[in-house]
Amino acid sequence: MPTELIRIPAPAGTAEAVVARPSAGNGPFPGVILYMDAFGIRPRIEEMAQRVADWGYVVLAPNVFYRDGTVEELAPHVDMTTPEGRAEAGKAAFPRVGTLTADKALADIDVWVAALEGLDGVAPGPIGTTGYCMGARLAVRTANAHPEVAACGGFHGGGLATDAEDSPHLGLPNARARFVFGHADQDRSMDPEAVARLGEALADASLTASNVIYPGAAHGYSMADTASYHEEAAERHFRELRGLLDATLKA
Repeated sequence: MPTELIRIPAPAGTAEAVVARPSAGNGPFPGVILYMDAFGIRPRIEEMAQRVADWGYVVLAPNVFYRDGTVEELAPHVDMTTPEGRAEAGKAAFPRVGTLTADKALADIDVWVAALEGLDGVAPGPIGTTGYCMGARLAVRTANAHPEVAACGGFHGGGLATDAEDSPHLGLPNARARFVFGHADQDRSMDPEAVARLGEALADASLTASNVIYPGAAHGYSMADTASYHEEAAERHFRELRGLLDATLKA
């Protein structure tokens, strides 16, 4: 079943979002928010959203950079499967990450959750979320702010446990979700010290969580349209994400 692009009234204008639904089966289905990486909504994100949807979920993938442009305007137009191409795309994409401050993100998150829960075919009850790169931060912030989030995945995330006053890990005492994190190996944006800090915060909050580093997998390992893709790690992430969602949203 093809994905569709919808428009959502958001705090700073109109935001687009991809919606993916199961290719088979009768609903309603649990809802999941999928947060993109820094390179934005593009075919790879749509493919990932549809793969999750075909496990039996309705998936919403919002353009979290809607303040900067539409999905079409922000989509990368270079071959990111080479290191040079990925770096070129990053010149436009990475600065946008810093402008999406925590206060902006939290205001948007309320809208994404409401939009997901209002979609046709979404079952009432707990929801899930998963995020990639900077999207992992958004996934954690969503779980921290919304107790209806029962499952939260974060993969090759950066800046999840920093010294900043608004670091995502500091909000974990408010969360009620089960967490699965798959960190990139030798990732400067989430080094072993930060991974350990995140693990301590999860334990202190008495949250059920997996918090591991995927050996040999670079930052961005799940993105098959970039030079960082690592097939083994990407498939491991899909297995662990499905296990998380099925255990929490279909129990």
